This record gives sequence, C-alpha cells and structure tokens, in this order.
Amino acid sequence: MGKVYPELLPQHETFIKQQKMFFVGSAPDSTDGHVNISPKGYDVLRIFSSTEVAYLDLTGSGNETSAHLKENGRITFMFIAFEGAPMILRLYGKGRVILPDTKEWDEIASHFEILPGSRQIIHAKIDLVKTSCGFSVPFYYYNGDRDTLHKWANHKSDREMVEYKEKNNYVSMDGIITPLGEEAKK
Repeated sequence: MGKVYPELLPQHETFIKQQKMFFVGSAPDSTDGHVNISPKGYDVLRIFSSTEVAYLDLTGSGNETSAHLKENGRITFMFIAFEGAPMILRLYGKGRVILPDTKEWDEIASHFEILPGSRQIIHAKIDLVKTSCGFSVPFYYYNGDRDTLHKWANHKSDREMVEYKEKNNYVSMDGIITPLGEEAKK
C-alpha cells in the first residue's frame, strides 16, 4: 500500500515521465480561502534532482497556485496511473514562481520548450514523496494533447495577452495579488 520517501527514487522519476497529466494543489494561509487543484497537460514538467522539480505554467483563467506560493510556498503534485499498474504518487514541498525577463527565468527556461501562452515557471523543492495504491482509479487512455490553448494563445496579440492576464491572472479569487500582478505594478 502507501509508502513515504524523503526524495524521488529512480522508479518514481520513470513513473512521472510516463504520465501525460498531473495535478497541482495549493492553498492560501486563510482558513476561509479556497484550496486549488489544477490539472496540467503537455510536456511541461522537468525533474532537476531527486528533490527538485519545475513546470512551465501556461496562461489560464486563474492564477491561484502562483498566489498561494507567494503567501506560503506550500505545493503538492499528484501523478496518477490511468494505464498500466495502479499507483498514485504525490510530491510535497515548497514552491516559488519564476517570472519571464528575470535572471532565474533565463537560467531555467532553456530546459523547456516555451509554449504559446507561457506565463511563469513554478519551481519546487520536494521534502516528501508519498505513494499510494491507486486501486480504485479507473483506466483511461491517452489520445493526444488538446491544441485549444495553443490556438487561443497564438491568436492573441501581445497587448491582448497582457490585458487578459491583467483581468484574470494578477489577483487570485481570494484577493491575493500574484507575482505577475506585483511585477505589473513596477
């Protein structure tokens, strides 16, 4: 059944690389704030070491993870086997946001294919890895990535993308100003 590890083992890395989707969970400090769980697709996750991962975050209708990381850094990644042997793998740690046009972005962005709509990189130091059985997870089969987000982003001018982010990504649903919102004020 479930096991806990202080870091990723090689078999965990292999499992992660086989997944076509993962989930990110975060929450604000406030107990009346909203917990966020966000699915992520595309080939956007990179493993830098047994205790360090990052993913290229694409523009979306909200930016909750970014706001929560600014407040407290807590982040959980979840990977689920929808094909093959059952397993759920969670990574717990502290995350931070890396914005474009920064020295850190320049250092880490080369590890990613910069996709249309890229807005930031979420970087995390992992302090706990946990596996669980996944016995009740149904089988689903991967048929390919959706191209909707890429098409949407490619049809936006630079100004339209900035306006969209101003409206949807600068402040969380709980009123927390995100790093993108802070950067825009400078």
